[in-house]
Amino acid sequence: MAKAVLVTGAAGGIGAGLVEALSEAGWAVLGSDHPSTSPATSIRQHCRGWIPADLATLNQEPNQLEAFKAAVLSATESADVMSIVHNAALQRLGSFEQLSASDWHETMAVNLLAPVAISRALLPELKRQHGSIVHIGSIHSQLTKPGFTAYATSKAALAGLTRAMAVELGGSVRVNAIEPAAIATPMLEAGFAGAPELKAQLEAFHPTSAIGSPADVARAVLFLLDPANRFLNGCVLSLGGGIHSRLHDPA
Repeated sequence: MAKAVLVTGAAGGIGAGLVEALSEAGWAVLGSDHPSTSPATSIRQHCRGWIPADLATLNQEPNQLEAFKAAVLSATESADVMSIVHNAALQRLGSFEQLSASDWHETMAVNLLAPVAISRALLPELKRQHGSIVHIGSIHSQLTKPGFTAYATSKAALAGLTRAMAVELGGSVRVNAIEPAAIATPMLEAGFAGAPELKAQLEAFHPTSAIGSPADVARAVLFLLDPANRFLNGCVLSLGGGIHSRLHDPA
């Protein structure tokens, strides 16, 4: 069975891990990221094709969306099963008072409306092939902190979208989500440069005494995408080393 999957945000830390793991598991991976992003050679080597796309405007530009759809279908035309991993995300940080209307619009455009637009555009093919959709959410949909209002709201909406789509499309397209806590991406590591004690503190906050890795996310995605898991639908999977169950985060 030929299996094809579209991964958005494929050039980032989690995205790169998804591309590599899916490719090695036998999926034909189609990667996508912002036109200003240059994917590493290793990422391109694991991709059947690459589609640059500005997800902030994709929902507003019909021609751009049609071109995106055509590129996906062209690259996956020989597949028996097609799936999507909506991994791309935008994080605008700032207090509720500081966040501008533009911050809110861009956050919702990338984190919520782009997955809606792409899924709608590819829905006939997804239905025909009994495909699967996985949304990469965030722990912030349930447990957040000051400065993350727009991001947390967009991820909470993504969890709601997952459940609603699962109910409506469940007979033909499975829809699930993963909500990771802290994941050791290059961006996160850079934030702790010169302060290893703070990273150790973050690790200690998690009951596993460690933060997650892109490989942890990839394994969960592979499980959710597996066509054999036909009864797995509408799941919003917490991937946080147990921190979702913790009563209080000392931070």
